[in-house]
Amino acid sequence: MSSAVPGGNTLPGDPPGGRRAIAVWGIGVAVYFVAVIFRTSLGVAGLDAADRFHVGASALSTFSILQLLVYAGMQIPVGLLVDRLGTKRVLGIGVVLFTVGQLGFAFSPTYGTALASRALLGCGDAMTFISVLRLGTRWFPARRGPMVAQLAGLVGMAGNLVSTLVIARLLHGIGWTAAFAGSALAGVVVLVLLVLFLKDHPEGHEPEPVPHQGAAYVRRQIAASWREPGTRLGLWVHFTTQFPAMVFLLLWGLPFLVEAQGLSRGTAGELLTLVVLSNMTVGLVYGQIIARHHAARLPLALGTVGATAALWAATLAYPAEHAPTGLLVVLCVVLGACGPASMIGFDFARPANPPERQGTASGITNMGGFVASMTTLLAIGVLLDATGDDYTVAFSSVFVLQAVGVTQILRLRKRAARRERERSVDSRVETVHVPV
Repeated sequence: MSSAVPGGNTLPGDPPGGRRAIAVWGIGVAVYFVAVIFRTSLGVAGLDAADRFHVGASALSTFSILQLLVYAGMQIPVGLLVDRLGTKRVLGIGVVLFTVGQLGFAFSPTYGTALASRALLGCGDAMTFISVLRLGTRWFPARRGPMVAQLAGLVGMAGNLVSTLVIARLLHGIGWTAAFAGSALAGVVVLVLLVLFLKDHPEGHEPEPVPHQGAAYVRRQIAASWREPGTRLGLWVHFTTQFPAMVFLLLWGLPFLVEAQGLSRGTAGELLTLVVLSNMTVGLVYGQIIARHHAARLPLALGTVGATAALWAATLAYPAEHAPTGLLVVLCVVLGACGPASMIGFDFARPANPPERQGTASGITNMGGFVASMTTLLAIGVLLDATGDDYTVAFSSVFVLQAVGVTQILRLRKRAARRERERSVDSRVETVHVPV
């Protein structure tokens, strides 16, 4: 007799993992790595873009907001596509789109064409992360899921570092067109690797056939995923944890540190790099903890939200004109935990849905943080304009979204835990068998 052991040995029917799984998954992660380089390359080219296209700050911020809008809007369609077409096809489409977008950005003569190129890039980028998550569930045992997801996020942050350290130097060394067009070659390289070597699943682990695609199928997939409390809990965990660091890194961190805190651009850049390095370190720690102690998911997520809120409050309410450097360092270290904490959302959605709905459920979850980030980007900009650049008032909008998210998490946590226990019991009953 054999049975599934929760949180322990490989379940019956689980993929085997191993070196081949690492190699195939590594190709998918390489695609995501390049996508993040392209996504964040504008962060180091903001001043160059303003000069090239002769635009002001508000028009410049539209690049980031549009990218997030496209990314968030694509999540459920991409999840459905992954469930229907498989990982390889969707990743292939994504690579083509974000590579063409990066090339278009390199040669754009006007602000309008540059904006269209970034939208195309965002569309391709939106297809990568959900595909990589699906690839991990197809190639690795379920118990490895939390660590595999955190490692994927870590590689993404490494792409952010490449933008900061490499793209910035290329821009100042060889110029706009050569830097962006040259970086687009990385997209061509990963596309070749994907076409030649990537496979959706190991032999003997083919997914169940997907029903005929149509409006009814789409509605069923979305409705069935949404009905699961774990999917909704995953969305709100992602919503509440990701956006403070995303907003800080993507647009408002540098102005806050320079204009509100009086730091030099060099020192502010070092603090932004600290957020990235903290993210990569904390991601490994969170992945190990959750893999060993499944019950730690919610305490880690809520603990990260609480620590982020406390550090933001201490920084904004500091009685002196500028917060001390030590406090800003701690703030950036804690912000680095936001990305890994947001990955916990997928650890609620994944066990709540069968394999044929993993893409759709991941898409719903992944929308959360990007909707929150887009909302906060807009709110901070509007409040800065309305208050004459009062960063204390503008950044207080962070607390509003955190309060909304925590309320939803607390509302759903018991329902999701009860449903997860029921699924676990059903799984053990189904897998128990007597050998012939």
